[in-house]
Amino acid sequence: MPRLIKPHALAPGARFGIAAPGFAVDRSKLEVGEAVLHHAGFQTHRRDDIFDRDGYLAGSDDRRANELMELIVDPSIDAVICARGGYGCDRILPRLDPDAVRTAAKPLIGFSDITALLLWQRRRAGLVGFHGPMLEEPADPRAWAHLLTMLTGRLRLPAALAGQGLCPGRATGRIVGGSLTILATSIGSTWEVQTRGAILLLEDVGERPYRIDRMLGQLRAAGKLDRLAGVGVGAFESCVDPKYPDTPVSAVLEDYLRPLGVPVVVGLSFGHLDSNYAWPMGARATIDAEKGELQLLERGVRRT
Repeated sequence: MPRLIKPHALAPGARFGIAAPGFAVDRSKLEVGEAVLHHAGFQTHRRDDIFDRDGYLAGSDDRRANELMELIVDPSIDAVICARGGYGCDRILPRLDPDAVRTAAKPLIGFSDITALLLWQRRRAGLVGFHGPMLEEPADPRAWAHLLTMLTGRLRLPAALAGQGLCPGRATGRIVGGSLTILATSIGSTWEVQTRGAILLLEDVGERPYRIDRMLGQLRAAGKLDRLAGVGVGAFESCVDPKYPDTPVSAVLEDYLRPLGVPVVVGLSFGHLDSNYAWPMGARATIDAEKGELQLLERGVRRT
């Protein structure tokens, strides 16, 4: 795995390139997200074919991969933000150039299915990426402000995400994680999540508790829950099963996380909810179950 480096911090008026590496894009929703960036003083650029459709995908695998790499190598683009997730990122990973991604050192922002891109970038290019709001996904103004402050290198440290302590303790490590579904899917791939000594952050949406159980079991069987520094749990939105209402997702999470013997904080504000606060994958943080906090200890960008 390459030595970890950080992307360049954004200057005022920086230009965001918009990528659609997964599901097909809704024009009206995308334009609402673009307006948020414009209002904050940033520019945006997108290809004319970003609204292409190939079934449920935003065009063919070649179109989506070429779009992303064009934004990476284009010197007029300062950062890449994804329109939405859904599914499709893992299909284009073999078509991406990790050397070009590392050389360009641009912030890449997204979550959900974009977890695959962030994991791939961390493993193959050795570059910090940002788990955070996308243009089609609703996010409140404070979450957008947090992301943009982070990308410009102006985030005051330590910066804390607040939750509730579940298992006692305090530990420091590098942050990894994202969508539980994508973390489980990564097992056995060249972009497999690396968790030793890490603070593992988890979130997901629309998965029934028994499926959460299965995916956590897969991580455990693959050794990914061994030797963790700690665990932070974000939103598990709409993860219910009307057939088995007596087994909530919180009970499944506790069943796997309590025996680990590491600090666990739940209810952190990230994932599929409006208060989707960004965090930099690969940056160092402290998880403190007594305070119920995840504290970022370093910026995810480098100032040049």
